[in-house]
Amino acid sequence: GFYGDRWKQVLIPKSSPTKAYFDTSDQDPFCMYNYLLDITTWNKSIRRGFIKVKITDYAGNIVESGMNSEASTFQQYKRVKILTGFYRDLDKISKISLTFSTKTLIGPKHKLRILQMKLKSLNNPER
Repeated sequence: GFYGDRWKQVLIPKSSPTKAYFDTSDQDPFCMYNYLLDITTWNKSIRRGFIKVKITDYAGNIVESGMNSEASTFQQYKRVKILTGFYRDLDKISKISLTFSTKTLIGPKHKLRILQMKLKSLNNPER
């Protein structure tokens, strides 16, 4: 490891290709794999809440994102883009699950109806 403010001094002089992860997880190997979640919702009423993403590959491996720290606002037919990260990358995704939460203990439960969704790997944009 090295201090975050001195990464250029450590990485640039190296002759071999080096990957640097500035968004890290608390699990070994500590790198985060970032995805962009692009959602268009269908609810007539505005919904405000948090999205958690779970992806599964064909071998049955499952990885779940952390819940995003800021609530997103979802309006009918409006696209919302959310940056989400996973501690492990899955190559061939077979299933994507979303959990919507308002993080309120009292009051009615709300559903988020999804019209369209795209999940794009930022680490491997060809996928």
